[in-house]
Amino acid sequence: MNIFSPLRRLYDWTMDLAAHPYAIWWLALVAFAESSFFPIPQDVMMIPMILAAREKAFKIALVATIASVLGGGAGYMIGAGLYDVVGRPIIDFYGYGEKFGTFQGWYEQWGEWIVAAGAFTPIPYKVITIASGVAEMDLASFMSVSVVGRGARFFALAALLWFFGEPIRRLIEERFGLMTTLFFVLVIGGFVSLKFIV
Repeated sequence: MNIFSPLRRLYDWTMDLAAHPYAIWWLALVAFAESSFFPIPQDVMMIPMILAAREKAFKIALVATIASVLGGGAGYMIGAGLYDVVGRPIIDFYGYGEKFGTFQGWYEQWGEWIVAAGAFTPIPYKVITIASGVAEMDLASFMSVSVVGRGARFFALAALLWFFGEPIRRLIEERFGLMTTLFFVLVIGGFVSLKFIV
């Protein structure tokens, strides 16, 4: 059995969902949850949604940005007020419990740059949002940097897909196994890199 078959079915299902009237709401939910606890990034939905409706690329990016930033605010609140009850189990689930103190210390030196890195790169943003709340980073600064970082990431993705369109879709169709492998390497690489640099 091809190990990519289930992922291919998920890809096809998501492509179909992109034409559903409520797809944008599902994207908002995934983007919100990904910023505070959910492990799968919203890019999984964004790519097929944009490819299915390129004229909506920037609307999709805007929804993902707004929902992700609001979810980041939820992650911040978890860190600020519910760390022992909710935040610590999330951090432990992703394997950062022992290094979390070191990570918090970075805020004294780098501040908003830590949030910007987590907002734009594959580094798990949920860890950044919770740590920001624990470190009591200025909430206005946190939200502002999150808007810039998340917006830059999602609008850059939307712009690439909008500009290249069908060739990118054909590439995904023809090289699905390779693209899936690269995607998971990117996601896992974000978690692993954070584990080593903290």
